[in-house]
Amino acid sequence: MMYHAKARFANGIGLEDIAVAQSYIEWKGEKLTEDALSWQSPVTGTVYGTLLNFQEQMDALKNQFEKPPYHQAPERPVLYIKPRNTINAHLKEVAIPLDVDEIEVNGTLGIVISKTATNVKEVDAFDYVEGYTIVNDVSIPHQSYFRPAIKQKARDGFCPIGPWVVPKENVPEPDSLMIWTFKNDELIQVNNTKDLIRPIPRLIQDVTEYMTLAKGDLLIVGLPNHPPTAKHGDTIRIEIDYIGSLENRFVYENVQIAGGEKR
Repeated sequence: MMYHAKARFANGIGLEDIAVAQSYIEWKGEKLTEDALSWQSPVTGTVYGTLLNFQEQMDALKNQFEKPPYHQAPERPVLYIKPRNTINAHLKEVAIPLDVDEIEVNGTLGIVISKTATNVKEVDAFDYVEGYTIVNDVSIPHQSYFRPAIKQKARDGFCPIGPWVVPKENVPEPDSLMIWTFKNDELIQVNNTKDLIRPIPRLIQDVTEYMTLAKGDLLIVGLPNHPPTAKHGDTIRIEIDYIGSLENRFVYENVQIAGGEKR
């Protein structure tokens, strides 16, 4: 089976049309393996994350939100931004701070916006979707939801995205996609977008009610409950139905071995 997608490569001007097969990528008439290409994030717009949109996560935190300062669960989407410095790409390393033992990995779906979206109605939401990609929203473990976790979530390279964007026409039922997370080839987590509290059309409606999304922006649908962790030397691979797989190796920052190779 082969499907078409758009990708960005090092030294490239913009998004490139590629064809994806099971064992190779076809680009400009050549058949290449994934590791023969230098991938860049296919997304260059603002990346917006969404908290508390998987039902299991909301259920697990329900008691916390009945206490001060909230006294009730949020009624609107809880958003945060993964700034430009966090953007990373397929097959690139993710640097773990030297003072951190392990970090959280959050395999999830990203919605790429196709045009300016303001006050979008749920029924029209898919008109504003360009396509979908895979996101690993990396974070240093933390417990507080009462203040922005900038120090934990906004580290350099803490948001691998890709490998490519699959057009929405090639992703049937985006609100029922399986998401698998593997660590060193061992399956460690399974999720499904059918468990979203706000399915994709509702999420787009609720977000654009009070803020505009621009062409090329990325909206992360939500984060799974109990995210797995990665340590130095681990390889994390995230697979999503109809989209593909995003893979990254985790290493301590600035750690070198003989010959200058990073470990």
